[in-house]
Amino acid sequence: MKIYVGNLSYQVSENELREAFEQYGEVISANIVQDKITGQSKGFGFVEMSNKEESQTAIDGVKEIKGREVRVSEAKPREDSGSRFGGQRRR
Repeated sequence: MKIYVGNLSYQVSENELREAFEQYGEVISANIVQDKITGQSKGFGFVEMSNKEESQTAIDGVKEIKGREVRVSEAKPREDSGSRFGGQRRR
């Protein structure tokens, strides 16, 4: 199951994100979304866990990372917001 983690401190590393969830079960991946130009964290990321029950326990259990309160929920499927190639342009 893929989990959304929001309100992350810009200083949190992917390893620290992974460690916060590993106490609840097997973590397949942990990624922090970064700005493509600056490489700066955007303050949110995703954790993928192998087991749905462990994922739900983690969603309920992880409340803060490095002393900062975080928002944790099941990740929603990505909506196609359009692109330069074939999508609608935003105006």
